[in-house]
This record gives sequence, structure tokens and C-alpha cells, in this order.
Amino acid sequence: MNYGFIIDNRRCIGCHACTVACKAEHNVPLGVNRTWVKYVEKGAFPDTRRTFTVHRCNHCADPPCVEICPVTSLFLRADGIVDFDSDRCIGCKSCMQACPYDALYIDPETHTSAKCNYCAHRVEKGIEPACVIVCPVHAIISGDMDDPASEIARLLSQQPVTVRKAEKGTQPKLFYIDGDAAALSPEMAPPSMTYTASEQAAGVGHHALSAGQQSAGIRAAKALGAAALDSGGNGHGPGLAGPGTGMAGAGGVAVRRTYDAPEKGVLWGWEVSGYLWTKSIAAGVLFMPLLLNLMHVMVLPRRLEWGMALVSLLMLAVTGGLLVKDLDRPDRFLYVLLRPQWGSWLVRGAYILAAFSVFTVLWLGTLALSIDIGQGWIKGALVVLGVLLAGYTAFLFAQAKGRDFWQSPLMPVHMVVGSAANGSAVVLVLGLLGDMGVRSEALITLEWALALNLMLTWVEHNLGHVTGDTAATLRLITRGPLRVSFWSALSLGNAAPLALLLWSDNGLAVLPACVMVLLFAMVTEHVRVRAPQLIPLS
Repeated sequence: MNYGFIIDNRRCIGCHACTVACKAEHNVPLGVNRTWVKYVEKGAFPDTRRTFTVHRCNHCADPPCVEICPVTSLFLRADGIVDFDSDRCIGCKSCMQACPYDALYIDPETHTSAKCNYCAHRVEKGIEPACVIVCPVHAIISGDMDDPASEIARLLSQQPVTVRKAEKGTQPKLFYIDGDAAALSPEMAPPSMTYTASEQAAGVGHHALSAGQQSAGIRAAKALGAAALDSGGNGHGPGLAGPGTGMAGAGGVAVRRTYDAPEKGVLWGWEVSGYLWTKSIAAGVLFMPLLLNLMHVMVLPRRLEWGMALVSLLMLAVTGGLLVKDLDRPDRFLYVLLRPQWGSWLVRGAYILAAFSVFTVLWLGTLALSIDIGQGWIKGALVVLGVLLAGYTAFLFAQAKGRDFWQSPLMPVHMVVGSAANGSAVVLVLGLLGDMGVRSEALITLEWALALNLMLTWVEHNLGHVTGDTAATLRLITRGPLRVSFWSALSLGNAAPLALLLWSDNGLAVLPACVMVLLFAMVTEHVRVRAPQLIPLS
């Protein structure tokens, strides 16, 4: 069996009966939806047309939400339905970042993820999903696509159908007959945050947007609109007729989104940005100096080793605290270790973090007891684990297939280089504060890391426009609401410190340069995490 859906847009009248039936069947709270209807208007009065598009889980054959889920809360059934177990969910929101179709949400009452599950409890009894039963015009067709006698199989063989974001490789099983590109592609009619014709509230519970968040969303929408207007589109859709209006021009036809579900806002906030920063310092302060030490390039005084180990442990503790705080169900954080889904890089990262912590404590123990036996092995393990700790989040981001900007193949290298810069800056600060002088090897490492970071940033921003969403994200970063943060981090966190270190003979310049590197590294992580989440997925 292989269940799927067809939405027949020739029949849909936008009545929202499917949305109401779904809410009633599953007790879905207000402000969040398992299925919803999006309105898009085309043309100008009096020559106008409104299209209705039903959105929900696509029950992909290769679901990225299942791959990224760290605790098997989401799973693919033998009949092709992607279902979920709320009793296992830890509320990490990774599945929401992985879904290219914006189908998941955090239930404001249970604080766990939820979505359309094809009314599996009904299907198991031979009853069709609630939305199919209630649709007054039979615009929603469900059934076994492998059964040639089923209605859905006949329609798939007889009618031309489209799917959303086929390029993602998820093999979605939500098909549209007479699907309108302007309604299926979010970039062609971006959200305006406020709809003049009709409007839903700005979410509830986890999705309740503050005034500041709504303002940020409006600024992002205006930036996307202005960028599309300037470029005539992003390569996947038409340009906008006016910044922030939600109007698009395609061959003289205006396109406007007039009704939609509430925006979910930024799912991974300052906790994730902070965790990336503290993790980068925890890894970099050990793996780079220890690597140079094992290569007999750098001699580490015992006091400096103590400082490095203590700073790393402190940053590791803060990293763990931020990871737990970001969960909507922090009481279940141990599920990641006790009920792991090994395909998820969140699980792999948790074990890397735990292993790195154990070896750091072991190394600190050898320092406390003045034991030299086995130090080489411990340092070698810390170098390997440190590199993995610095870069594993890039692979977690790569599993978040809904966010194109995070799919950059350079991101693992970028994160390791950034960690080396942060770690070298901390080593230099410890050397100065501990009256141990400036370690020339750490200084050279910091200079090279800053230079590489500038080069990698240039490459990503000039050679990485693989998709329309990536290009739109880069516009938000360089010309949109995040431009001040981005250019400040690039200039004051990389170029200026590098200039200070290269052209100043005064050792006093080292301390301010290192402080600038560390402070603006946090700004860099903020931009990296936030910008892709401002791009609409539906």
C-alpha cells in the first residue's frame, strides 16, 4: 500500500471545510493547522482571479523530517503514511526546519510537534480521512496509489499533476491537478504579514509572535519584495510589483497572497545562535593548540593548559544548557541519549559533545595529578573530537532541507575555521591575562583563520546562488534587515582584527583584536541562524 493525496484545483472553492474537519477530528488548537487553505489573487480589477490551494503534509516517500528527528518521534509507516508519536517528541523543532512544505507545528498545549497524519486511525478502519469526507465538491482525493482500481491511481494515470518543490528529492505524495504556480511557489507571492482582505491572528503558544517579531517579519517581507523587484524575480518566480505589498508582476499580471495560515516566525532563536558560539569556543580552544602541540610546533605552559581546559568545560556547560533551553519539552532532553535515532545529526552531535566533555575532564585530571602517561592519546582524541564538535552542526543544518542557505557544502569548513579563530583568540587572551606572553603560533593561527573566514564568506556569497531561496537569503543578509549585523561582523569581527594583528607592532593591539573576534563571532552566528528562517516555505 502507498497512500497519497490529490487536490483537484478545478473543483476547490476555498470553503475551509477541510481545515475545520481536521481541527475537529484531531482537536487542533486555534492558531495552528494540520491542513489549511491559501488564497492567491491574480490580475487587476476588473480582470481578476482567485485561486485556492490546500496545504498539508506531503507524506513524502523520502521524508526529511523522519531523517532529522533525533528520537523517532516521526516515522514512515509501511503504508506510506508519515506519522508521529507525541509521547517521544522533545520539541527540538528540527523537523520543522527539515520540512520544505512548512507542514509541521508545535502544539501549544502539548509542546510537541504535530502535523497531518492522514487520519491514520480512520484509514486503519477502512474510513477515509476527515477532510476527504467533508469536502463538498470532492476536491480532495485519497487512497492507495499502488491499487490500479483506486480513484487516485486512475487520476494520476489520466491527469497531468504537479507537486511542490520536486527539486528537494523528497518524493512528495500530495499532487495537484491544475495547480497554480503562483500559489504553489511561496516566492511568487510572498507573505505580507498583514492581509487587507482577510487575516488570521499571529499564532498562539510557541507560534505567538511578539510585536518585535511581527515587525521583523514585515521588514523581511519588504526586503524580499524590493529585492525581487530589483532583480525581476529570483530565478524561480516573477518580480514584485512593489516592496512589501505582496504583489508580483508576471507578464503584466499582478499576483497577491490574500489569505494564509499564521506565520510561525523564527523557530531557532538566540539559544541556537548562542549554542553555536559557545560550542565553537569550547572546541577551538582545545583542538587547534593541542594539534600544534602534538606536531611539536607549539609549547603549552601548564598554566595555559589549565586555562584552556577550564574555559572549554565552562563553554561546554553553557552549550548543554542552551541546547536544553531551546527544547519545547526540556523534561525529555535525555531521550536524545536514551532513545536515539542514529541517522539524526542532532543525536550524533550530542554523543560527540558528551565524548568531548569526557576527554576534557580526563585531560584536566591528568593535569591535576601531574600524570604524563596517556596524555598524547587524550590530546589526539580531543583534536579529532574537537574538529567534529566544531563542524557537526553543519551536517545537522544540511538535514534541514527546508532551508536552502544551510545546504552550502562549505559550511563544515566555515564552522571549523571559525572555531579555530575563536579558540586562538581565547588562547591569546589567556596568555596575556596569565602574563605568559603572546603565543606566536596562536597569533599566526588566528591571522590565517580570519583570512580564510573572509575568503569563505566571499565564496559563499558570490558563488553559492544555487537556488532562488539561497539568493533571497543572501539579499536579506547583505541588503535586508540583517545587513547591519552582517557587515559589522565582517568588518569589525574579521577585517579590522586581521588588520590590527598584521600591521601593528604593539602587543597591546592583540587583546582588543581578540575581543572583537569573539564578540562579533556571536553576531555571525545570529545572522547564519536567523536569515534562512525569514524565507517563507509555503
